Amino acid sequence: MKIEKELHNSGGFMNLDLLAKQVVEGYISGMHKSPFHGFSAEFAEHKIYNNGESTRHIDWKLFAKSEKLYTRRYEEETNLRCHLIIDNSASMHYPKIEKQDREHLNKIGFSVLASACLMEILKRQRDAVGVSIYSDEFEFYAPERSGERHHHMLLDKFDEVLRSDKVRRSTDTYTYLHQIAEKLKRRSLVFLFTDMFQEDTDEEKLFEALRHLKYNRHEIVLFHVMDQKKELEFDFENSPRRFTDVETGAEIDLYSENIRNTYREAVKKYLENLKSQCAKYRITYVAADINKNFKNILTTYLLEKQKFG
Repeated sequence: MKIEKELHNSGGFMNLDLLAKQVVEGYISGMHKSPFHGFSAEFAEHKIYNNGESTRHIDWKLFAKSEKLYTRRYEEETNLRCHLIIDNSASMHYPKIEKQDREHLNKIGFSVLASACLMEILKRQRDAVGVSIYSDEFEFYAPERSGERHHHMLLDKFDEVLRSDKVRRSTDTYTYLHQIAEKLKRRSLVFLFTDMFQEDTDEEKLFEALRHLKYNRHEIVLFHVMDQKKELEFDFENSPRRFTDVETGAEIDLYSENIRNTYREAVKKYLENLKSQCAKYRITYVAADINKNFKNILTTYLLEKQKFG
C-alpha cells in the first residue's frame, strides 16, 4: 500500500486523521480485489447493493475505485469494544527521526499511526475504542467510547505523544498492564503495541499481567514493534561504533560484525520463546516491522473480530 502524498500538519508532524483515512480506504479498496473479499460483509459500514434498494446510501467513492456498488450500513448499537495500549518508553522512540512521515517512522510513530488506522475502522463501524499509554508511568487512560469528539480527543493525544521527547528511564510493562486490566471490566479486543524492551526481563511477570487482562475474557493481540533490519538482523556497517541503551544509557564500543551472528542467535531464541509463551496463553503474536506497511495490522484486526464474536 503506497501513499503517494505525504500528509503533514502545520507543525511538521503527520496529520494522523487524514493519513489514517487514506491508509484505511486503500486497504478496504484492496480487500474487494483480494481473497479477503468475503470480509466486506463483516465490515459494518458496507454491504452489496441490491437492485430495487434506495440509492441514498450508495458509497460512490468506493464505486469509483472498485466499480461495484456498495451501500453504507448503519447500526444503532456498538457491537465491539476495543482498547489500544501503547508503550511510550524511551526505546520506542528509536530510531531518532526529525520529521516522521509514512516512509520514515520510528517505533512510536509506527504504533501511533497504526492505532489511528484501527481507530478509523472502528469509527466507521460505530464501535467503541479506548486508549492507554504508559512509559515509566501510567501516562494516559481513556475508556472505550464512540463518537467524533472522543475520536479527535484520542488523535490529539497521539499528536502529543509524537511531539514528546523521552528521557532515559526504565519501564516495567507488566506493572501498567495490571493497572489497565483493573480498569477494563467489559470484554474487549485489546491491542498492545510494544517493543518488549524493559529493565526487568522476568517474562513470567509479563505474562502474569497479560493473563490478568484475559481474566474478563478479553482477546489480546501483541504487536511486537521493531526495526527488523537493525534490531533483529543487527545490520550495521562494520566500523567502530558506540551502541547506547536508550533506556538505561549504558554504552559499549564494538565492531558490529564481531557479534552479529551471536546477536542474531540470541534474538532468534528470545523470539521463539516469546511466541511459544503467547501461544501457551492464547495471545495472538504479530511481528510489526516499522519499515513495512499496515496491511498486517488491519488484517489482524479483521481476523480477531471474526474470533471475537
